[in-house]
Order: sequence, then structure tokens, then C-alpha cells
Amino acid sequence: MNFGKAIVLSFVFFGLFIGVLVTVCIRQEVSLVSPDYYQEELDYQKKLDKMYNANNLVEPPTITAEQGKVSIVFNDTLKPETGELRLSRPSNARLDRWFKLDPSAGNFQQFELHGWEPGLYRAALTWKEEGKEYFLEKLIVL
Repeated sequence: MNFGKAIVLSFVFFGLFIGVLVTVCIRQEVSLVSPDYYQEELDYQKKLDKMYNANNLVEPPTITAEQGKVSIVFNDTLKPETGELRLSRPSNARLDRWFKLDPSAGNFQQFELHGWEPGLYRAALTWKEEGKEYFLEKLIVL
């Protein structure tokens, strides 16, 4: 075999190698933190204001996870009018879940987690009370 054939074969194998890499990269799933990531970045100052409001509370709400349930306990002075609990799994966006807070439930709210995969979740609690918005985030392990 002469050098001309070896050079041509090396170019052909290199082209096949690049084709396989492109195919693997295209089929790879890439999930952002959230589907509307860019809009959330534009609204980040609003989120900072909500975090500031929550950090200035004398006694912020507590978020706990145990025995297949996530519990939120507000102190007696907090009465959320509306709100949402978002549990997001950093390693798999398909496992993210949202729960609406029930204002009539009082200071203790609990959500069932039947059939969830165990692991690390980011619990993001947003609520509104007397015209002020709040945001609290905590890492929990199920």
C-alpha cells in the first residue's frame, strides 16, 4: 500500500469519526434550568427584591421533607394570600413539580410526593402577602 491510499483512507476515517461525533452530540438531551430561562434572567431584579423581603422576616417559613411529604410551616404573623411551591430536580428537568398554596389552609401546608425519585431537589417558595412578594429557596433531599 502506498502513501496516497493511506492519506485518502485517513481522511475518510476522520470524516466518519466527525459524523459520529455530530450525531451523538445532536441526540444528547440538554435541559436548561427552566424553559423560559432568558426571560427569568431579565426579571432577576424582581426576584432579588422578593428574596430581600423574605430575608427581612423575623421568622421565615420552614420547608421540610420527610416520609414522602413536603411541609411548609408559616409563623403566626404570616398569612399568605397566594403562592406556589416549585420543586425542581437539577439533574433532570422532567422531574420538576409545582404546587399551589391554599390560603385557607392556614399556617401549615403539606404536599404528597408519591412515586417521586429520591434525590436532591431545589424547593422554591414564592408567596404574596399584603401587596408584598416573597421568595425563599432551600435544598431538600427526598
